[in-house]
Amino acid sequence: MAQLDIRQKLEILADAAKYDASCASSGTVKRDSRGGKGIGSTEGMGICHAYAPDGRCISLLKILLTNSCIFDCHYCINRKSSNVRRARFTAKEVVDLTLAFYKRNYIEGLFLSSGIIRSSNYTMEQIVEVARSLREDHDFRGYIHLKTIPDADPELMHQAGLFADRVSINIELPTERGLKRLAPEKDGARIEAAMADTKAAIDDAADAGKYRHAPQLAPAGQSTQMIVGADSATDGDIVLRAASLYDRFKLRRVYYSAFSPIPDASAVLPLRRPPLMREHRLYQSDWLMRFYGFAPKEVAAAADANGMLPLDIDPKLAWALKHRDRFPVDVNRAPRELLLRVPGLGAKAVDAILTSRRWRRLRLDDVGRLTVSVAKLRPFIVAEDWRPVLLADRADLKPLVAPKREQFELFV
Repeated sequence: MAQLDIRQKLEILADAAKYDASCASSGTVKRDSRGGKGIGSTEGMGICHAYAPDGRCISLLKILLTNSCIFDCHYCINRKSSNVRRARFTAKEVVDLTLAFYKRNYIEGLFLSSGIIRSSNYTMEQIVEVARSLREDHDFRGYIHLKTIPDADPELMHQAGLFADRVSINIELPTERGLKRLAPEKDGARIEAAMADTKAAIDDAADAGKYRHAPQLAPAGQSTQMIVGADSATDGDIVLRAASLYDRFKLRRVYYSAFSPIPDASAVLPLRRPPLMREHRLYQSDWLMRFYGFAPKEVAAAADANGMLPLDIDPKLAWALKHRDRFPVDVNRAPRELLLRVPGLGAKAVDAILTSRRWRRLRLDDVGRLTVSVAKLRPFIVAEDWRPVLLADRADLKPLVAPKREQFELFV
């Protein structure tokens, strides 16, 4: 095989990394490089690859160490039996690329994952060496996210947390049944055990943080990713699984990645990808649990009889239509937790309502200024000059408040 140069490797391994969605960089700590000390910063601006919750753009060099792998997971483009062009970086090449990209103001950090070569420990050693060299040899202060390997030695996992802002372990598929069918070489119990160990280590480091020189461990926490649509798991299954992961392992994020058909695909995989809107609805459901006070079972209850969330309306509206007895909500009196359940009202709009109503009684126009479409709100709220008459009981309420299909670009 002809020797590949760095540019060719980068083309192959950056493209191979696009299937991993869990590269957002929210939650990092600030590392200041003013005064001529250190390289990089998590606070600057650059080419945007990801967004933090506060709206900051975080640019990341997102690559694989290698797309070769000893595993043969059916859904993975880089599986052992896949007919793809292979490449591999050395640890030094990744370090040099990261520094070169940063100095040209292309990036503010690194997201590094890898296929498994030789063994889990060998691969994890190479990943850790990249982060160690950046931090210790080059005093790199930018953001680092490492995708770890659950079968690797716990000490290697610990070292990854010492050098990285965030670590992640992909749960891969929502159900153990799906994992056994599509990735028989992976062990769901081992993956969860690694996540539990990481949580415990992060908690211990946080407890030790009261001591001035105690090392931090993955200050931006850990995340995971689930593939959607490769197996028979329903949206209800996925929502409940995500909630369990958040609760048991204190994850910062669960990412959802719609299955995409791959060349020379296994016969056990679906022939078509699921609608991208399905992935979008799962993210909205995730948001309801994390920021809107919805219990997992409430979100799952928004699904239809087959356990699938509707594609034509968002899950909050679907829940509201199934629980019309909870509405209308008085915007001038209702507590925050009830206002958050009103379709069309986001968290910022609710906070603005709570602030504004201290000084005046809110009218429908006042609420309308805080949202994109007041038509979606009207059946579900009471304002100073507005009270819905029989709207909440109408059989044709859904068509009145649902967006038109042509507004969507993600159905296919």
